[in-house]
Amino acid sequence: MKALVTGGGGFLGSHIVKMLCERGDDVVALGRNRYPVIEQMGARVVKADIRDKAAMLKACVGMDAVFHVAAFPSIWGKRRDFWEINVDGTVNVIDACRAGQVPKLIYTSSPSAVFGRQPLCGVDESQPYPKRFLAHYPRTKAIAERAVLDANTQNLATTAIRPHMIWGPGDPHLIPRVLERARAGRLVQVGDGKNLVDITYIDNAARAHIQAADALSGKSSCAGRAYFISQGQPVSLWAWLGNLLEKLNINRPSKCIPWWLAYYMGGAMEAAYGVLRLSGEPPMTRFVSLQLSQAHYFDISAAKKDFGYEPGISTDEGTERLLAWLLSGK
Repeated sequence: MKALVTGGGGFLGSHIVKMLCERGDDVVALGRNRYPVIEQMGARVVKADIRDKAAMLKACVGMDAVFHVAAFPSIWGKRRDFWEINVDGTVNVIDACRAGQVPKLIYTSSPSAVFGRQPLCGVDESQPYPKRFLAHYPRTKAIAERAVLDANTQNLATTAIRPHMIWGPGDPHLIPRVLERARAGRLVQVGDGKNLVDITYIDNAARAHIQAADALSGKSSCAGRAYFISQGQPVSLWAWLGNLLEKLNINRPSKCIPWWLAYYMGGAMEAAYGVLRLSGEPPMTRFVSLQLSQAHYFDISAAKKDFGYEPGISTDEGTERLLAWLLSGK
């Protein structure tokens, strides 16, 4: 298979590239920088931006599959940036796939596309998009996901994968942010700490994309559908993070605030940062307050049934691998 991976230099994208190269596929990684490590894996790197329509049209020519992983995943930022990258960039990828007669498009979506204000406990893909979103990221991911699924035809088969809270060795986002706050004594537990949350080990997330690509065709059951992906068993979020901190000799958070207080604090901070145009991101937002305090875990039986997904790396094994990487200081 000749495959293009947008965001090929990122955390998830690089793992997809690595797995494809290891099985002998012809892989092109597209990103805004040069990635010598990716080239060492055996992939060709194309320096381009998904917002550049002409560049995408050129990159997609001759591809058997496109893995669209690139996104702007921040919890805070300008609406224009989220829209141009997550929505307009995705439309460029879709148009390029059509023009280049690419038969398969696998899109990296997010469970946040269906997250509003209520807990999500074991929901499946029938869960509707909320009428209102609390942040630009989930809103634009939902719009982009819908565009990808609506683009599904006999000539271009599309599917969307929704991995939840990706983590593992090399993680540049989730775990480092938690550790930084904990070491500085700024990590505060939001809510009662009993909320169950799905997490996804990086190798499992990457493998799910490739399994979906292999099963995808114009007539397959996964065409035109979105799929939740996780470890298959939610964790108690604050207990899991606390255990990780203890093994790294970092104190667990000693402070706890009610979810409703964090929610209203987040709203106030969003307003202040917006009106005063402060740099950086607010210490708390409404979206983050609910992500930290509410349950959000999902039924992954559809992915198991339609393309054989199984979380091959268990949470325990993945946690040990993560700890080994963190302790190595790499």
